[in-house]
Amino acid sequence: MARRREPVDTILWATGYRRTFPYLNGSDTLDSDGRSRHHGGITTVPGLGFVGIEFQRSFSSHALRGVGRDAAYALSLLSRSR
Repeated sequence: MARRREPVDTILWATGYRRTFPYLNGSDTLDSDGRSRHHGGITTVPGLGFVGIEFQRSFSSHALRGVGRDAAYALSLLSRSR
């Protein structure tokens, strides 16, 4: 399978229960403990958001019951920032 590159405007990480992001080390999206800096899923890096983090926006943010609402919210904010 050949590799290809595609330009992207937005990356949305669906993190689930995994709270480590070593691939983002050195970016402005992590605090000194390696946790994501976000407000409601939106980070300090334009076009980068998180979904599925416990208590992101509600008690059910990390569960199937709540992640859909959080994803819709994050996508609406990210689409406005373009």
